[in-house]
Amino acid sequence: MKAVIKTGGKQYCVEEGSIIYVEKLDAKEGEKVVFSEVLMLDKKVGTPTVKGATVEGVVVKHGKGSKIKIFKYKPNTTSTRKKQGHRQPYTKVEIKKIG
Repeated sequence: MKAVIKTGGKQYCVEEGSIIYVEKLDAKEGEKVVFSEVLMLDKKVGTPTVKGATVEGVVVKHGKGSKIKIFKYKPNTTSTRKKQGHRQPYTKVEIKKIG
């Protein structure tokens, strides 16, 4: 059974047993998470969500993604060169039940 869920402003296509990386959630490791915004369940498309459908998962771990480098530059000036880095936090979730 496949489903499309929405969390953190993004959409994810999931199946039972799949592992997804989502925006950081306020849940501890090993805690159960329920996604109630199910946009599609098998071939049933919601308007905008499927009523009564939920996807349950378990938080595996929290972490930070790989570092990206940001460099802002304007020519002919030395004061507008800026180098910055960023690591996006994530939560690794294993999907247990779709219903």
